[in-house]
Amino acid sequence: MDDGSRLLTGPDVEPLLRVAVEHAGGQMLNWSLDHVDTNPEHSTTATYLAQVRWPYGDRSELLGVSARSGELVESDANAEIFADGNREVAVWIYPNDPDLPGLPRAAFPDQLATLLNEENTLGRPVTAEQLSLTMIGYRPRRRAVVKLVVNDPREVFYIKVLRPKLFSDVLGKHLMLRAAGVPAPEVALHTTDNLMMLRELPGRAMAKAIFEPGDPCTAEQLIGALDAMPASVSELERRPPWSDAVAHYAGMVTAALPDVGPDLDWASRTITAGLAGYPPGDEPTHGDFHEGQLRVADGRLVGILDVDTIGPGRRADDLACLIAHLSTIQRMNPQQAAKVRDLLARWVPVFDERVDPLELRLRAAAVVISLATGPYRGQEPNWQETTRQMVRSALALVRQVA
Repeated sequence: MDDGSRLLTGPDVEPLLRVAVEHAGGQMLNWSLDHVDTNPEHSTTATYLAQVRWPYGDRSELLGVSARSGELVESDANAEIFADGNREVAVWIYPNDPDLPGLPRAAFPDQLATLLNEENTLGRPVTAEQLSLTMIGYRPRRRAVVKLVVNDPREVFYIKVLRPKLFSDVLGKHLMLRAAGVPAPEVALHTTDNLMMLRELPGRAMAKAIFEPGDPCTAEQLIGALDAMPASVSELERRPPWSDAVAHYAGMVTAALPDVGPDLDWASRTITAGLAGYPPGDEPTHGDFHEGQLRVADGRLVGILDVDTIGPGRRADDLACLIAHLSTIQRMNPQQAAKVRDLLARWVPVFDERVDPLELRLRAAAVVISLATGPYRGQEPNWQETTRQMVRSALALVRQVA
């Protein structure tokens, strides 16, 4: 089925972008593809960087377009609907994302200052000039994270912008972990339009600390932090492990880069068969445990971020996720690559003592395959070779136990 990927990644999308900008009162001067998110045979969402001439002057804008193989969904109506032949597509200009109603308030300092003052979040009034905003991550129609720095005195927060149907669940998870003493971020503010403002955790990101002298923390601390999660986490809704969708992710990678298809088909079949005998598990798990989610200080783990995904599962999934992310860090120099290899060489044997080594490697390979969709989605330079390298990493993990 036509999921719209050909239209949204090719030159034929230009008339849609031009019409959308003209409808908003501007003139598009040029554009380039920024990000692609494809669910093969179902839907595609893409964003584009465009230079637009408005009555008040030229400005760079981010445009979003969603196309579907079937009918549009309800929230598409929150965007502008335009027709391309027999297909209707939803088009918006950032920050008016049709699934993230709170994003406009999080994107502009004046609106955010008004919100903070109305809620007395900081215990003092602030002006827009005291606020500095940086977009940390934006997955169109899924979520966004904005870094907020308040000056005089300096305080740092992260604002999560979520879809309405997910908000109460994510808020409850943060509050649950905080009440149990797990070092998750403190919720400083939450709103009816699905903004969650989190106070910055102490320490620094492990993603940076791994390249500094010494160890960022120990393997035992990583396992201990996960094992310290309250039993109530196991009563939450189960989130399928990455390995359950390995064939889906393999299909996504193959659609973008067909020459890796045979290797990915073998790997996904081997992973699925190798994990078939393992039960789902009922340990409290993080669900997306990797170096970007962890804060460290003085060789200790001091904080855990992005707890949206916590729920029942297997400890091997969390540890495999960390191995997969460390195994696929891009653009390292030789010294950095050597440091990561050394950490993995010392940490993985410790993980092997806590979980089944075969399970650990197969689950890590599945996560690597899911990560291999990223270079194409983000339209990274030389994404083809980066993807091939990640596929080779997944194959190496499978071959260790196959």
